[in-house]
Amino acid sequence: MNILVTGGCGFIGSNFIRYLLENRPSATIFNLDKLTYAGNRENLRGIEDDPRYRFIFGDICDPVLVRDLIRDEDITTIIHFAAESHVDRSISDASVFIRTNVLGTFTLLDAALSSNVKRFIHISTDEVYGSIRTGSFREGDPLNPSSPYSSSKAASDLIARSYFITHDLPVIVTRCTNNYGPCQNPEKLIPLFITNLLEGKKVPVYGTGRNVRDWIHVLDHCRAIECILERGTPGEIYNIGSGNERSNIEITRKILAETSRDESYIEYVKDRPGHDFRYSLDSSKLESLGWKPGYSFEGGLRETVEWYRDNAWWWHPLKHPR
Repeated sequence: MNILVTGGCGFIGSNFIRYLLENRPSATIFNLDKLTYAGNRENLRGIEDDPRYRFIFGDICDPVLVRDLIRDEDITTIIHFAAESHVDRSISDASVFIRTNVLGTFTLLDAALSSNVKRFIHISTDEVYGSIRTGSFREGDPLNPSSPYSSSKAASDLIARSYFITHDLPVIVTRCTNNYGPCQNPEKLIPLFITNLLEGKKVPVYGTGRNVRDWIHVLDHCRAIECILERGTPGEIYNIGSGNERSNIEITRKILAETSRDESYIEYVKDRPGHDFRYSLDSSKLESLGWKPGYSFEGGLRETVEWYRDNAWWWHPLKHPR
């Protein structure tokens, strides 16, 4: 099986590549990544010489590069992680989000259509549904994105599904809740708060900190993608959630406890424009395929804090071995 992973130097993509190499000995993995600020080849340190792995520097919006790569390497499976994903960045400049998330997805789909691709897994987000006060979103619920980021992902979801409906390309869309774990860029809430507190800095909490998110360990997400790759049905959408709903202030207090800091390190800041209050997914469709999360939130968070504590070289430039 020749697998193309886009954005494989990012947080989730790199964890998925490591997972595949450990659990799919017959797979050959091609990692296409533009290495923007969130792409870090250090995330894959130690596997560069594995004969089953190859890195390709390039842009998913380049139709010639993408078409030739898929054709020449006889790619049979595409796992599409590559995306601009930070909400705050999309608010300040949406253009790159539209280009990468919408045009990039289209470019990959169009190239896959003319090749021997048997599976195209499009990795999306729970944010495409918008906010929900009670209950949980199911896969057939309307999309109601609030930010330029989530709007660009909703658009890419619809384009991906249109290639199944119109062209019978074997596309599956996944929508996952908030991930956490090793190698996550410190712009995101959990690694930002961990690294700030390890350095004795305050942590910025939006508004009152009451906004609620469901948190999933990145390796549980990787296992879910593998399950969908093996047993998912083309044309379907699968929600991926863990049932670990926590408010931002709860998360903050747990990280304070794990880093032995008190609440004087909390700095409440002006709320984000259009800040969704709560995300929640019904994952029963995925669970019917045999998947369930393996990490408890408390155990997973503790391991994550320890990873950032033990790997300061990864996130702190002054501690990087040169």
